[in-house]
Amino acid sequence: MLTRLRGGHVVDPFNGVDGVADVYLEDGRIVAPDGRAPDEEIDVSGHVVMAGAIDIHSHIAGGNVNSARLLLPEMHRSIRARLDGTPLSTAKWSTFETGRLYAQMGFTTVVEPAVAPHHALHAHFELGDVPIIDKGALTVLGNDDFLLAALRSNESETAITDYVAQTVEATGTLGLKCINPGGADAFKQNMRAFGLDEIVPFYGVTSRQIFTSLQKATQTVGIPHPLHLHMNNLGIAGNIDTALATIDAAEGLPLHLAHVQFYAYGLEGKSAFSSAAPALAAKINANKNITVDVGQVMFSDTVTISSDVLSQYGRLEGAIPKKGVIFDGDANGGGVVPYAYRISNYYNAVQWAAGLELFLLIEDPLQVFFTTDHPNGGPFTTYPELFALLMSAELRAQWLERLPAEVRDVTTLPSITREYTLNEIALMSRVGPARLYGFTDRGRLDAGSIADIAVYKDQRDKAGMFRNAAYVFKDGELVVRDGAVTKYVKGKTLRIRPGYDRAIEKRLDAYYDDVYGLSRAIFEVPESALAGKSVYAEVACRN
Repeated sequence: MLTRLRGGHVVDPFNGVDGVADVYLEDGRIVAPDGRAPDEEIDVSGHVVMAGAIDIHSHIAGGNVNSARLLLPEMHRSIRARLDGTPLSTAKWSTFETGRLYAQMGFTTVVEPAVAPHHALHAHFELGDVPIIDKGALTVLGNDDFLLAALRSNESETAITDYVAQTVEATGTLGLKCINPGGADAFKQNMRAFGLDEIVPFYGVTSRQIFTSLQKATQTVGIPHPLHLHMNNLGIAGNIDTALATIDAAEGLPLHLAHVQFYAYGLEGKSAFSSAAPALAAKINANKNITVDVGQVMFSDTVTISSDVLSQYGRLEGAIPKKGVIFDGDANGGGVVPYAYRISNYYNAVQWAAGLELFLLIEDPLQVFFTTDHPNGGPFTTYPELFALLMSAELRAQWLERLPAEVRDVTTLPSITREYTLNEIALMSRVGPARLYGFTDRGRLDAGSIADIAVYKDQRDKAGMFRNAAYVFKDGELVVRDGAVTKYVKGKTLRIRPGYDRAIEKRLDAYYDDVYGLSRAIFEVPESALAGKSVYAEVACRN
């Protein structure tokens, strides 16, 4: 059936479109007009039409997410139960709600950025249960014994590359994440701080060596997404030096830095805690090989979840309410610590301001991406409020008036007048994310792209505009109308299949037999196990 969306303000930066135009869709794809009369016509005049949004970094599946659900039942008692007739219909804040809430905001693709290799099968079961949206994930390496032992033994770059490629393929993901490289292993040896050039006990390698080896391997094997790096010293005053040194260590190779707001801290002010966002933004502007997502703090009750056990252990004292979970699992382990960001709290207010500074001072919209590091800086449901803040200097000024007065002395935010345009919103949430992950079929509205489309009622209240989309199409099917889901469809799970020398599998077989006394195969993600639960769609590697 040929459908025409007529008369909307189409914002499609990939194709240079920013004005009134029609969009045609048929059989799940965008199509070019060919003179045929449409079978269906929807008048979207007075509306903004964009491709479906893509969230590149949101914790929506995996062991840490489930630990948070178990630790904080009080946070989802008020959430509605799943619809009758759906699996687990008595559950509340669940995978099912994740798909619904994202779709209502016009998001059609979301990437879970931290799946431990040995937990990958369960994570895929969860992703398969998330309706409507397409999903993907990143595999975590960087604290695992096999890798660290290989680096200690000065194994060849080829061996590291084959290990990376085999692990990514076996776990069915889109690429590689590295979390505080070496830090989790150092924590197990009772180290409580771990910098870029500190040495991991027993292995004799530094954090710098770990992440640069993985960075090179990711490039060599042709994974579209650069290494996704969670740097050392997250959340610590003065950690701007770590962030700047990490960018230098990349030596011009592509590198993606996660939730950089949590690294934009200086030591100025009477509390020795200030925003260093201008210095970090300037460094990013000068290094086009670097991309970042911000991890914006939004004032809300939330929970921090991370495989950076060293950092999470340090957060336990500040837990709100006073409880948490830390577990030293295989490789990274994990930590769950609830937290409340308050506008009256000096430190929280500086964090909020630093994130907005990064968004507004980084010049190239294709180098910076919208995230709250859900749920660490705030839930993904606060994205509409974030969009509104970036689009209005007046709104930011109103919020600044509510912050503790001394915050304005340690941030440049009051002096920044830049306001995002709809085109920049689309670049950061559609075009850029698609390019970052190598998606060639989404984030755009040209003929042949999948018909993932978000339509918003244009209005002065930008938060209201982006909170409840007027229409959302997923693969050409209308799934949201007037901010409510009208149809639950099954999204796909996106993955890559990098090539590698199969000889690495024999080495891994021997390793698992020796260390675990188990077959390596029990940790893989066979597609047969996901039959009926998930549908894979392959993203091409670069080579």
